[in-house]
Amino acid sequence: MTKKKEPDLMDKLVSLCKRRGFIFQSSEIYGGINSCWDYGPLGVELKRNIRDYWWKCMTQYRDDIEGLDASILMHPKVWETSGHVQNFTDPMVDCKKCNQRFRADDIDVNVCPACGGELTEARMFNLMFKTHMGPVEDEASVVYLRPETAQGIYVNFLNVMGPARQKVPFGIAQIGKAFRNEISPGNFIFRSREFEQMEMQFFIHPQEDDKWITYWKEERMKWYSEIGIRKENLRFHQHDQKELAFYAKTAFDIEYNFPFGWKEIEGIHNRTNYDLSRHSQSSGKDLSYFNDQTKERFIPYIIETSAGVDRSLLVCLVDAYLEEEVKGEKRVVLRLDPKIAPIKASILPLVNRDNMPEIAKKIEKMLMPHFKVFYDDGGAVGRRYRRQDEAGTPFGITVDSQTLEDETVTLRDRDSMEQTRHKINDLVPLISKKIWDR
Repeated sequence: MTKKKEPDLMDKLVSLCKRRGFIFQSSEIYGGINSCWDYGPLGVELKRNIRDYWWKCMTQYRDDIEGLDASILMHPKVWETSGHVQNFTDPMVDCKKCNQRFRADDIDVNVCPACGGELTEARMFNLMFKTHMGPVEDEASVVYLRPETAQGIYVNFLNVMGPARQKVPFGIAQIGKAFRNEISPGNFIFRSREFEQMEMQFFIHPQEDDKWITYWKEERMKWYSEIGIRKENLRFHQHDQKELAFYAKTAFDIEYNFPFGWKEIEGIHNRTNYDLSRHSQSSGKDLSYFNDQTKERFIPYIIETSAGVDRSLLVCLVDAYLEEEVKGEKRVVLRLDPKIAPIKASILPLVNRDNMPEIAKKIEKMLMPHFKVFYDDGGAVGRRYRRQDEAGTPFGITVDSQTLEDETVTLRDRDSMEQTRHKINDLVPLISKKIWDR
């Protein structure tokens, strides 16, 4: 079976996301607000599971990375020092006919992609959102909504390293909201103005940069396989000199083959010692590192891994979406890896009589402390299976007449649709093994 890649796949996915409660347009009852999204009951669980697995892989399964949650609002000098105030810009053009605005580097020809009209000359547009702190709105009160979480890590380098008793090489990980006033957001949640990042900054000796960027390339590509993304839909793209950021020595993107083309989902960059050097100079604080063993003092290089939670979620949805024919009927299924699936198991009484609902409710209560589960007694059991297939639920537990005799239930696998019988008391360890050992 192969996933369909037809052009309207994104339309189908957007429809499924609304129908099943994954993602809604923000403020929809008022006509919506462009490129802002609300995550519904299934979407918020999927998002949380992706975040949690990233966090476990970065901070729980390792002893050389520490966690941080820095403030969204920071001193404006942070953004002046980092270069964002002056350099965090995109080239923008306007159509003289329909007045729509576009990123100049997204347009291949010098005409409006919407109406064919003439475009203005490109001008630079800063992507940071400005606001004011305090009761008076003047230049002295300007602050910015952070466009990335990384700067909060850099300015806390020493604060984290000391109490955590870490030594270089070590990393600092953070998950948090970021905001960019994108000129032309689009492709559903791929590019939006409010989004969430999963970033890790790894501080190293300058002479070990090649070793560590190779290491983190392999680790990050492996992570996507671990959450179920097919390898043939992933690739590396190395930045050439034109693409390379001014602070970077080398940079690689992990790209995914979306229905709208190969696009970046994560950046792995050698940022050299640019960030710590700049903040050290600007703040007057010494952000160097002293090696007690070698008696060497240096400003660490940084290998950055930066992924978007929302883009990762979109990758998971696109890669998992499948349409197939089963016994003459179309089946739509999200083949999400059980580790990240919003609901791990559905609990279904075959009929609403003969004590089956009561047994099913007891099973639900037994499983709830361990997994997110869903009880469903509405309609034919086949229809209930299809609803859960669309929601990406990997396992279905059905209470039937045999349950009344021997306290066994059927366990249905979403992908193969095979059903096996198991004792009710074996469900927790059995499902746990299936989630984590696949």
